Amino acid sequence: MSKVQGGMKCVKYLLFVFNFIFWLSGMLVLAVGLWLRFDPQTVELLTGEEAPDSFFIAVYILLGAGGLMMLVGFFGCFGAIRESQCLLASFFVCLVIIFGAEIAAGVFGFINKDQIVEEVQKFYSSSIADVSNTNSSAIAFVYHKTLNCCGGSDPETSAALCGDAAEGTPDCLTAITDFLNEKLHVIGYIGIGVAGVMVIGMIFSMVLCCAIRNSREVI
Repeated sequence: MSKVQGGMKCVKYLLFVFNFIFWLSGMLVLAVGLWLRFDPQTVELLTGEEAPDSFFIAVYILLGAGGLMMLVGFFGCFGAIRESQCLLASFFVCLVIIFGAEIAAGVFGFINKDQIVEEVQKFYSSSIADVSNTNSSAIAFVYHKTLNCCGGSDPETSAALCGDAAEGTPDCLTAITDFLNEKLHVIGYIGIGVAGVMVIGMIFSMVLCCAIRNSREVI
């Protein structure tokens, strides 16, 4: 027999629906993380022996959060249906931990956003500094082809590299900034959305957990 009645029964099924949505959100976060990790443009620009890995650190955090959300969402569904006070309390604690980790990761990403862009720009600039180096020239060519840009801050080097470039082609330092800001904004928007969903889940789980405890005390 159900331990909760009336309005709390409604909260129970709302929590189940929420956890199913939370599980789907975890799948979405995981999918976006995999897309950012294996996106052909990102892979071409940010893989290599000396390529900076700051961007991929944020992506790996996103992948971990997505997998954990799916796991927590599954146990939340089970705890809501079984009306298990232990599982619901554990679910609440897991949400608080994920929420705290997400806030920390968001603050880290916001503080280091400019550093990530700067590291990639330095990587590109070093690749065009020595045009006689075949490996460096290949890296520069990948950036030119992927971002449809050419040249950097040095006018002489840019003139030597971009003689055949179409008029109006943007410099690669600006193109790198626009490209990474777009990707980092995707991560940020997803993080904000997931944080809002988690706050709702924490409220529902605590209300239902308290209702189950009170029903036991009455019995």
